[in-house]
Amino acid sequence: MEPQETEDRDQFGRRLEDRGAWRQATTIAAAGELTARWLEGQSEFQPATFTATYDAETAPIAVELAALNRNGLFTKESQPGLRSADIVQREYVTAFCSAEVAAELLALSTRTELVTVAHAPGESSNAAIPVTVDGGEVVTVLGSSENPVTEEQIRDWADETNESLALLLADSWYVEILDPAWGRDNVLLPAVLGALTGS
Repeated sequence: MEPQETEDRDQFGRRLEDRGAWRQATTIAAAGELTARWLEGQSEFQPATFTATYDAETAPIAVELAALNRNGLFTKESQPGLRSADIVQREYVTAFCSAEVAAELLALSTRTELVTVAHAPGESSNAAIPVTVDGGEVVTVLGSSENPVTEEQIRDWADETNESLALLLADSWYVEILDPAWGRDNVLLPAVLGALTGS
């Protein structure tokens, strides 16, 4: 059965009233605040996330991610460190940010074992740093720029948010920060927040 759009929800179940706030967001800080609200359960619309809420895996790190979004990042993807019988994961977070914030996060990589991959605006790059292995197979990798660089990508972001924010994201830095230790889940997010707040 195909997902259905209703008066107050889109075809993915996202609340249209919450989408309205994204039509007004024109800065990284505004996008970060709206993302923090989504992570706190105060919103049921997140651009480029085709579900009303985040998945269960995000629940243990949602509060920390909200703090990052209120301190200079507009996060896009993340996962906790995890180790089970079949799956092992490295903790990571990816985000749009300013050049100054990207520099702070690169500096974090010089004084800790954490790894920051920074993509300049307009840069199209592809690499493959494994961050999830399931049953011996690599299923998730980092290392690719997610900046909207093509007209179609910018239009997709504009459709989800607004044209001003889409153009800002195209001109923003995109960072991927990961903990190289498999399964560890208590180092990365506090360290990133410390780098953002200078603490």
